[in-house]
Amino acid sequence: MSSSHLNNRAESHFQTQEEHELETLGKRAWDNPVYNGSPSSSLKIRAIYNPKSVLENPYETPEKPRDPLPYQEERKAAEGAQKKGFVPGCCFHVFKGIRGLWGTTLTENTAENRELYVKTTLRELLVYIVFLVDICLLTYGMTSSNAYYYTKVMSDLFLQSSSDNKISFQSIGSMADFWAYTQGPLLESLYWTKWYNNESLGQNTQSYIYYENFLLGVPRLRQLKVQNNSCIVHEDFKDDIFGCYDVYSEEKEDRSPFGLLNGTAWQYHTEEDLDGSSHWGRLTSYSGGGYYEDLRMTREESIAALQVLKENLWLDRGTRAAFIDFSVYNANINLFCVLRLVVEFPATGGAIPSWQIRTVKLLRYVSTWDFFIVACEIIFCVFIFYYVIEEILELHIHKLRYFTSIWNILDIVVILLSIVAIGFHIFRTMEVNRLMGQLLKNPSIYADFEFLAFWQTQYNNMNAVNLFFAWIKIFKYISFNKTMTQLSSTLARCAKDILGFAIMFFIVFFAYAQLGYLLFGTQVENFSTFVKCIFTQFRIILGDFDYNAIDNANRILGPIYFVTYVFFVFFVLLNMFLAIINDTYSEVKEELSNQKNELQLSDILKQGYNKTLMRLKLKKDRISDVQKALQKGTKELEFEDFKNSLRELGHAEHEITAAFAKFDKDGNQILDEEEQKRMRNDLEEKRVALNAEIENLGKSFRGNRLEETLVENNQGNKSSLGSEEEFHVWVLRAPGQRAWLSS
Repeated sequence: MSSSHLNNRAESHFQTQEEHELETLGKRAWDNPVYNGSPSSSLKIRAIYNPKSVLENPYETPEKPRDPLPYQEERKAAEGAQKKGFVPGCCFHVFKGIRGLWGTTLTENTAENRELYVKTTLRELLVYIVFLVDICLLTYGMTSSNAYYYTKVMSDLFLQSSSDNKISFQSIGSMADFWAYTQGPLLESLYWTKWYNNESLGQNTQSYIYYENFLLGVPRLRQLKVQNNSCIVHEDFKDDIFGCYDVYSEEKEDRSPFGLLNGTAWQYHTEEDLDGSSHWGRLTSYSGGGYYEDLRMTREESIAALQVLKENLWLDRGTRAAFIDFSVYNANINLFCVLRLVVEFPATGGAIPSWQIRTVKLLRYVSTWDFFIVACEIIFCVFIFYYVIEEILELHIHKLRYFTSIWNILDIVVILLSIVAIGFHIFRTMEVNRLMGQLLKNPSIYADFEFLAFWQTQYNNMNAVNLFFAWIKIFKYISFNKTMTQLSSTLARCAKDILGFAIMFFIVFFAYAQLGYLLFGTQVENFSTFVKCIFTQFRIILGDFDYNAIDNANRILGPIYFVTYVFFVFFVLLNMFLAIINDTYSEVKEELSNQKNELQLSDILKQGYNKTLMRLKLKKDRISDVQKALQKGTKELEFEDFKNSLRELGHAEHEITAAFAKFDKDGNQILDEEEQKRMRNDLEEKRVALNAEIENLGKSFRGNRLEETLVENNQGNKSSLGSEEEFHVWVLRAPGQRAWLSS
């Protein structure tokens, strides 16, 4: 059989399968020297080859690649339907392409194909990185660096400003101090209607705090009381003590009218009536109902209203908490600041001030950046839809086994949090529009943004947790690397030991916590509750403690508690905890070093480099062959001479015809001197471009060694094939042979 005939048959058979074959060759299609189990150095490395023996008939139909196991039945059914005419060929390919969009390591058969596993994981990682960037933009797009300074300005103004008698909110210690603050620093901070030179800020009476922050509506004062005789006075003191007011609880709330009897300040209103929400204070949790008084639009009117409350003993022995609520808006930075100042009056007497300042962004779409975030939100919704379909497919394939992996559970958590975030975003937008509409219609009412600010804060917290889990999820996609699996393998192996040790640790830890609470709870704030004792002991482990407070509380048992706790917990138990992890890590590292090297990401990159380099070299060789055919020096080159020269070098006839016709403008089957010149120039330009591309590829990969190896492989392959005809068949199966001059 002639060489040209052999080439033509090989070309016609492999032309339609060469690109598909590169992607579907089995796991034996790569000989990699980094494997411990690779062939000896005497064997030449082949960038890609057919794993079948070269002595087999090269014209037999190659075995069709198998589909992943979960889809074999689907593929058979689809092919059967296609043969019967029920499913058009294009629909089958569309269905196959759509299904490939959700191809993961759990939906593809990657157990016996390490290369497919690495490639699938890498694709998942790249898609997930895009999702992670999008969710980061969304999360940080809802925050602003100005939020901290806005909060600080408001806290300095309302918490630290003092009156002539040096009473600030933070220094309130009695009911008298409360009235001194509300009638002095509070009203001075709330109502800004004039410039520093006493000129009016404008024609309206609205307040602009610090000339920039618009006071929304009017502030509201609210209090909660407990009933008289809600506790029992001992018989020995009944003659001297009249009335008993217990600590606050919702069951013991006083809901009866008192004082002037008329007006909202003297009538009880439920939480539903006020559309309020509960508050978690320093001492306990308080309901959203109570007795309330809305201040006025001007400072003078508010002073008069507060004076009426003070003179009629609005605060008395039954009062357990007083709230001051108001909201401001800064249009310069598009931020709301919702403030709640709380003064708790415990059953012990005195007052405990606390505050809650929430700076939130409720109006989303104002600036150009906000509209960019809109695009990110749309992309985010598309990603969530994509991952929902992906998890449904994985759950359909693996059933209940799907939930045995912690990464799958983490996927469900991220998706659920994201769906809740989308739902709340829609609710928040509608609710803000409703509240702003009410406020614009009647600017003299109380603007209750407390509920919305609370849920906006929870929404931000949820997004923060979701983003945290999203970052942790990266470990799922980099687990194919040995170095990256050391952490997870170490924690998984030592989990039982740590669990057993944790039981011993917390027995000792909680014993010391109870001891500290009973010894110092009445004198040291950090030990005043059992929960505070637990956090205080964690702080002692980290070196943050106040030894003098412990020593002053109990000069004998205090030092003994401190020394023994540091010795047993810090020097003994904590170091045992670290020793367990260190020993397990050493074992895992040793086992990984003794394991057979599997296909890594770097190997995939090297193999891709080899394929690309071979394509470029084959193009370069074809150009050199054509240049040789033009070197006869005749003024006119006939097509037959051109064709015979290139056919001797192994090129297909249809390729030769296409190349000749490209420059034979007059169609006379002869290249004159001008046409040959144009062909030479065109070939030279392509040769120079290919040389530059090969050089750049080598630099980017730092791979002079790889290039030398590839050259040796080509030479070795030529000699190992046994004949020139078989070598031509092998060359024709290399990728990129068809478009040798068209590109």
